[in-house]
Amino acid sequence: MVNFNNGGVSPAPRWVQEAMRDHWDLANKSPAYYLWQVQEPRKEVVRERLAHTWAVSPEEIAITRNASESLQICQLGLDLKPGDEVLCNTQDYPRMINTFKQRERRDGIVLRQCSIPVPVEDPSALLALYLANITKNTKLILVSHMINLTGQMMPVKEICTLARTMNIPVIVDGAHSFAHADFKLTDLKCDYFGTSLHKWLFAPHGTGLLYVKRDKIPGLWPMMAAADTQDSDIRKFEETGTHPAAPILAIAEALTFHESLGAARKQARMIYLRERWMSRLESNPRVRFHTSRKPGFAVGIGNVQIEGLETGALAAWLWEKHRIFVVGIKHPEFEGLRVSPSVYSTLEEVDRFSAAIEEAMRNGIA
Repeated sequence: MVNFNNGGVSPAPRWVQEAMRDHWDLANKSPAYYLWQVQEPRKEVVRERLAHTWAVSPEEIAITRNASESLQICQLGLDLKPGDEVLCNTQDYPRMINTFKQRERRDGIVLRQCSIPVPVEDPSALLALYLANITKNTKLILVSHMINLTGQMMPVKEICTLARTMNIPVIVDGAHSFAHADFKLTDLKCDYFGTSLHKWLFAPHGTGLLYVKRDKIPGLWPMMAAADTQDSDIRKFEETGTHPAAPILAIAEALTFHESLGAARKQARMIYLRERWMSRLESNPRVRFHTSRKPGFAVGIGNVQIEGLETGALAAWLWEKHRIFVVGIKHPEFEGLRVSPSVYSTLEEVDRFSAAIEEAMRNGIA
């Protein structure tokens, strides 16, 4: 098969898997001893390495199970009262939108969503759009760093800077940008950032990261209760009871793999793979890209619509006939195939995808 849905979850390199198995084996020799006395302290090394690589303090990094957990800690842990408004856009991740909708039902807050262009190629106009939707009741903003539907990179630093002038905290959904785009967390100027590590860092499945700016930690409630002595401790967000150490400790091998590739080279490779299939298909008038090809607006994820072919049916045909695995996106505002190769994807696989799309346009998919 050709796996072009690495945006969902990526495979871990073999030596990451082997390291995780070693940690599992050790824990099972005597779990109550090895889990808590040996492996739990070793987590601090992983925390320090993650913080160093993305240029923040280890005291601002919590290790979680995925982006959803990281982001929901922020969405559910900030005090909001009835009538308070939160702002996001209609292309933010559905789970995060549903989290705010639940708070609407439970707490009486108000969710405001703005619609953004597809693709976005004018950051100043986008900033003006957010500004136009901020009201005197806006108490929180959620923004995706890279939109999962199209790979669109959002001007997060500018949105965070604008919000800070109004004393509005910003939660950044970094599920697709982390270890995919080349950046440091300090570049974003954000208060909160949540991501999965099993996407573009290639860490074990079920690992994530939460960044909370140090002065914001006391004001954010953890999802599971922690003692008041931990009010200012980033580790309060890791109070989940007994949990496996193996996936967390094997993040170290994933970090080493990421660093050996180099963030800039990794980003360049992802852009090259995306441009290879887009460049081949662009001349056909039925091809419509929902991802910008201008530098700085996207990395490896691309979204393409083929006019005259229903997106879901096309995705199913690609799998059934060619064993090419992509995601059919049907959003109320647009539709298209989300194509997300990874660093291990070969040029032959990219060309195989392009040839299959050409076949579909030429002969149909019936």
